[in-house]
Amino acid sequence: MATYTITDLAREFDITPRAIRFYEDQGLLNPSREGPGGRNRIYTARERTHLKLTLRGKRLGLSLSDIKSLVDMYRSPKDTEVQLQSFLVVLARHRAALEQQREDIEVMLAEISAHEEESRSLLAQTATRPT
Repeated sequence: MATYTITDLAREFDITPRAIRFYEDQGLLNPSREGPGGRNRIYTARERTHLKLTLRGKRLGLSLSDIKSLVDMYRSPKDTEVQLQSFLVVLARHRAALEQQREDIEVMLAEISAHEEESRSLLAQTATRPT
Protein backbone atom coordinates (compact mmCIF):
# COMPACT_ATOMS: atom_id res chain seq x y z
CA MET A 1 0.00 0.00 0.00
CA ALA A 2 1.35 3.43 -0.95
CA THR A 3 2.20 5.80 1.88
CA TYR A 4 3.25 9.43 1.88
CA THR A 5 5.09 11.77 4.18
CA ILE A 6 3.92 15.28 4.92
CA THR A 7 6.71 16.53 2.65
CA ASP A 8 5.53 14.29 -0.20
CA LEU A 9 2.00 15.66 0.01
CA ALA A 10 3.13 19.25 0.44
CA ARG A 11 5.18 18.99 -2.75
CA GLU A 12 2.51 17.16 -4.71
CA PHE A 13 -0.25 19.64 -3.88
CA ASP A 14 2.00 22.73 -3.71
CA ILE A 15 0.99 23.62 -0.15
CA THR A 16 2.97 23.97 3.06
CA PRO A 17 3.36 21.24 5.67
CA ARG A 18 1.84 23.76 8.07
CA ALA A 19 -1.36 23.80 5.98
CA ILE A 20 -1.49 20.00 6.11
CA ARG A 21 -1.05 20.06 9.90
CA PHE A 22 -3.87 22.63 10.09
CA TYR A 23 -6.19 20.31 8.17
CA GLU A 24 -5.18 17.54 10.54
CA ASP A 25 -6.05 19.76 13.52
CA GLN A 26 -9.46 20.40 11.93
CA GLY A 27 -10.11 16.64 11.73
CA LEU A 28 -9.89 16.50 7.94
CA LEU A 29 -6.81 14.25 7.98
CA ASN A 30 -5.82 11.51 10.37
CA PRO A 31 -2.35 10.14 9.55
CA SER A 32 -0.75 7.33 11.48
CA ARG A 33 2.38 8.08 13.47
CA GLU A 34 5.75 6.36 13.37
CA GLY A 35 9.24 6.93 14.66
CA PRO A 36 10.44 8.13 18.05
CA GLY A 37 7.50 9.49 20.01
CA GLY A 38 5.25 9.23 16.94
CA ARG A 39 6.81 12.32 15.40
CA ASN A 40 6.60 11.17 11.78
CA ARG A 41 3.22 11.39 10.08
CA ILE A 42 2.45 8.65 7.57
CA TYR A 43 -0.41 9.30 5.15
CA THR A 44 -2.17 6.51 3.27
CA ALA A 45 -3.66 6.79 -0.21
CA ARG A 46 -7.00 7.36 1.53
CA GLU A 47 -5.59 10.30 3.53
CA ARG A 48 -4.12 11.67 0.29
CA THR A 49 -7.62 11.54 -1.20
CA HIS A 50 -9.01 13.35 1.86
CA LEU A 51 -6.44 16.11 1.31
CA LYS A 52 -7.35 16.28 -2.37
CA LEU A 53 -11.06 16.59 -1.47
CA THR A 54 -10.21 19.27 1.08
CA LEU A 55 -8.24 21.33 -1.42
CA ARG A 56 -10.92 20.92 -4.07
CA GLY A 57 -13.56 22.08 -1.58
CA LYS A 58 -11.44 25.13 -0.75
CA ARG A 59 -11.13 26.00 -4.44
CA LEU A 60 -14.91 25.77 -4.73
CA GLY A 61 -15.25 28.15 -1.79
CA LEU A 62 -16.73 25.64 0.65
CA SER A 63 -16.34 26.26 4.36
CA LEU A 64 -14.14 23.94 6.42
CA SER A 65 -17.31 22.67 8.06
CA ASP A 66 -18.79 21.70 4.68
CA ILE A 67 -15.50 20.18 3.59
CA LYS A 68 -15.37 18.15 6.80
CA SER A 69 -18.88 16.87 6.09
CA LEU A 70 -17.78 15.77 2.62
CA VAL A 71 -14.63 14.08 3.93
CA ASP A 72 -16.66 12.34 6.63
CA MET A 73 -19.04 11.07 3.94
CA TYR A 74 -16.08 9.67 2.06
CA ARG A 75 -14.96 7.83 5.20
CA SER A 76 -18.26 5.99 5.65
CA PRO A 77 -19.79 3.37 3.33
CA LYS A 78 -20.40 4.83 -0.11
CA ASP A 79 -23.66 5.73 -1.78
CA THR A 80 -25.90 5.63 1.26
CA GLU A 81 -29.07 7.65 1.01
CA VAL A 82 -28.13 9.77 4.04
CA GLN A 83 -24.76 10.64 2.48
CA LEU A 84 -26.32 11.64 -0.79
CA GLN A 85 -29.01 13.74 0.92
CA SER A 86 -26.34 15.48 3.00
CA PHE A 87 -24.23 16.11 -0.07
CA LEU A 88 -27.22 17.64 -1.86
CA VAL A 89 -27.82 19.97 1.10
CA VAL A 90 -24.18 21.11 1.03
CA LEU A 91 -24.33 21.67 -2.73
CA ALA A 92 -27.63 23.58 -2.54
CA ARG A 93 -26.31 25.85 0.20
CA HIS A 94 -23.14 26.52 -1.77
CA ARG A 95 -25.08 27.13 -4.99
CA ALA A 96 -27.27 29.70 -3.21
CA ALA A 97 -24.22 31.50 -1.87
CA LEU A 98 -22.57 31.58 -5.30
CA GLU A 99 -25.74 32.84 -6.96
CA GLN A 100 -25.96 35.65 -4.38
CA GLN A 101 -22.32 36.52 -5.02
CA ARG A 102 -22.97 36.58 -8.77
CA GLU A 103 -25.93 38.92 -8.25
CA ASP A 104 -23.80 41.18 -6.04
CA ILE A 105 -21.02 41.23 -8.66
CA GLU A 106 -23.49 42.13 -11.44
CA VAL A 107 -24.81 45.05 -9.37
CA MET A 108 -21.27 46.25 -8.66
CA LEU A 109 -20.28 45.97 -12.33
CA ALA A 110 -23.33 48.02 -13.33
CA GLU A 111 -22.36 50.71 -10.79
CA ILE A 112 -18.79 50.76 -12.11
CA SER A 113 -20.08 51.11 -15.67
CA ALA A 114 -22.27 54.04 -14.63
CA HIS A 115 -19.32 55.76 -12.92
CA GLU A 116 -17.11 55.15 -15.95
CA GLU A 117 -19.72 56.62 -18.27
CA GLU A 118 -20.17 59.65 -16.03
CA SER A 119 -16.39 60.18 -15.81
CA ARG A 120 -16.00 59.95 -19.59
CA SER A 121 -18.82 62.43 -20.06
CA LEU A 122 -17.19 64.88 -17.65
CA LEU A 123 -13.83 64.47 -19.38
CA ALA A 124 -15.46 65.11 -22.75
CA GLN A 125 -17.09 68.29 -21.41
CA THR A 126 -13.82 69.64 -20.02
CA ALA A 127 -12.03 68.84 -23.27
CA THR A 128 -14.47 70.94 -25.31
CA ARG A 129 -14.40 73.99 -22.97
CA PRO A 130 -12.40 76.94 -24.15
CA THR A 131 -9.34 77.66 -22.05
